[in-house]
Amino acid sequence: MSPPDFGSRVFAGWRAAAPAWDAYTRHAFVEGMRTGQLPRPAFLHYLVQDYVFLVHFSRAWAMGVVKAESLAEMRTAAATVDALVNHEMRLHVEVCAKAGITEAALYSAAEEPENLAYTRYVMDAGLSGDFLDLMAALAPCVLGYGEIGARLGREATSDVYADWIGTYAGEEYQGVCAEVGGLIDAAAAARLGAEPERSPRWDRLCRRFATATRLEVGFWDMGLRGGA
Repeated sequence: MSPPDFGSRVFAGWRAAAPAWDAYTRHAFVEGMRTGQLPRPAFLHYLVQDYVFLVHFSRAWAMGVVKAESLAEMRTAAATVDALVNHEMRLHVEVCAKAGITEAALYSAAEEPENLAYTRYVMDAGLSGDFLDLMAALAPCVLGYGEIGARLGREATSDVYADWIGTYAGEEYQGVCAEVGGLIDAAAAARLGAEPERSPRWDRLCRRFATATRLEVGFWDMGLRGGA
């Protein structure tokens, strides 16, 4: 079955130009969740770091409101901040609470180098570029998790990580991915024209997306290291 493109021509093009995409979406960490064989310490280490990541990721999406050039862009960016802060992060809090890790401990956790590299890269993309540069740096996380969730929702052979899989395979998150895919296409059309691939900016945007994808691979590597 073909991976979802969430209705986004631009995302499909960026994904095809990212050599590390399969290494990210089919990483050993991901496959460990699919089979249920991922060590629990690795998963908890990842969740703690991902909570910290989502704090910064939410701030980056909030920057999208500032960088937006239309009300539609502002609304989608604001809605995504709400989804991250009030819904996605709840999964981390609930799972970690069962392991005796409080939300205060999550918020104050020291960032791993891979986390610092990724979050600051995304923030820099937004600060130094425009709305579309920010979207190219944000998209691998949002849409990659949607793709991973959709696949694991079909292929998981264990229910050990069913809560995580269900969050990203669920209708709500898949709907967010469709909204973001549409947002990216509209943003590209407004700034690059009807054929964004022909724009002089296209290659740079592809490189931004590819760099963020490589940083996602490093994030999974960091998660696995936490279970050693």
